[in-house]
Amino acid sequence: MRFAPDPDRDARYLEDAEAPTPAGTTLPEALIRFALPPAPKYRDDAGGAPGAEPRAVLAPRTAEDCAGILLALQAEGQPCVVQGGRTGLSGGARVRPGETVISLERMTAIERIDPVAGLMIAGAGVVLEQAQQAAAAAGLFLAADLGARGSATLGGMAATNAGGPLALRYGSFRQQVLGVEAVLADGTIIRRLGGLMKDNSGYDLSQFLIGTEGTLGIVTRLALRLYPAPAGRRVALCALAGVGDALALLPDLRAGLGPALQACELIVAPLLEAACASQNLRYPFAAAAAAALLIEVAGPDPDAEADRLEALLARAIESGRVADAVLSQSEADCRRLWALREACSHHLLHLPATTGLDISLPIPAIPDFLAEAGAWLAGRAEPAVFGHLGDGNLHYVLPGRHGPDVLAPLFSLLAGHGGVITAEHGIGLDKVAYLPSCRLPGEIVAMARLKAAVDPGWILNPGRVIPVPAELQR
Repeated sequence: MRFAPDPDRDARYLEDAEAPTPAGTTLPEALIRFALPPAPKYRDDAGGAPGAEPRAVLAPRTAEDCAGILLALQAEGQPCVVQGGRTGLSGGARVRPGETVISLERMTAIERIDPVAGLMIAGAGVVLEQAQQAAAAAGLFLAADLGARGSATLGGMAATNAGGPLALRYGSFRQQVLGVEAVLADGTIIRRLGGLMKDNSGYDLSQFLIGTEGTLGIVTRLALRLYPAPAGRRVALCALAGVGDALALLPDLRAGLGPALQACELIVAPLLEAACASQNLRYPFAAAAAAALLIEVAGPDPDAEADRLEALLARAIESGRVADAVLSQSEADCRRLWALREACSHHLLHLPATTGLDISLPIPAIPDFLAEAGAWLAGRAEPAVFGHLGDGNLHYVLPGRHGPDVLAPLFSLLAGHGGVITAEHGIGLDKVAYLPSCRLPGEIVAMARLKAAVDPGWILNPGRVIPVPAELQR
């Protein structure tokens, strides 16, 4: 059954989340068996803004359950928001007034690991860390990692096309997905879990859904690519005189280390010093550094990779590109060095209030953008900057809560350097107004047409990624 858009209802979806929550409604009988008790955790995500009380929380176990739920909600004209681990930072899982939650927390089975095909079949509610551990137990490697690995779910990672430090070598989460089972907003089930490396039999609907933030359909199961587990890794942390030196070093790292280069993480001063102080960690260098670069190599012969990395860093120190360096000698050392990088996130998460931006830039544009943005922000906010240098993704965090008066000029500057407003966390609710800074009007209209084609009632994650367009409200 298909429903035409309702302009009045669609306008309500876009109202401020502080609007009063409407009174609850009685669930249709077909949905009662999926209902969970209400709890505060379902109101919002890690973005920090408060959400509304959901009308109901529904937790399907299968794609067929999910299809039944969506058909019933379509018949009621009832908007819904899909939730996984609720670790997103753009408000995509935050409940708006009048919405019902569809939680994927019951879809937690790791059904199969095939070492011959290099394949894992897992439910959308499986937590990343559990999937990593299951792959490791089979002698394989899931090439995806996030700081929120203990909470982020596979379905949410597919919905947002999550990145992380391993994207430098393996690509974003899209490259780890060989196929999905998913349910479109009209109840249509898509099931592409064969794990075929090559499949040109029509449109690739799995890849079509990845990165759409649950606005076109709900991913319920995934076929994930697995790799042979590396025999070991080595990590170095380098002190640099500035971000420009990090960029100058990057081509040498790529040429000298090849595919063994697994991560290349930038930390701009004074963030590392502040993180060490707040997290009770020892600052790793003898003198303060304007920037630090964490480098990880991994492969079948970690000792050989370590030798190449050490020789490369020795040349960089002789040339003056690197002021100081610490190189791991064991897996425990690797964990200690990564703890310094992850301490940056922990430090910022414990600040009273922040505005976290997740930006992507052409790598050569990073120094100029940081200099110009820092000059513009002088007297307003001092940004904390760190992120994935190898793929141009920076986490740009401002102390305090900031609105359009700060963000709009900052995003305009970003666009002027060829950047976009999100690299990993998505648009969600919080960045919808800024999407035109990095996408052409025709592109946004095309997105809205795709949305209307698969969700004519605009019930699935309404208002996320794109606003309800005027031409669909007539």
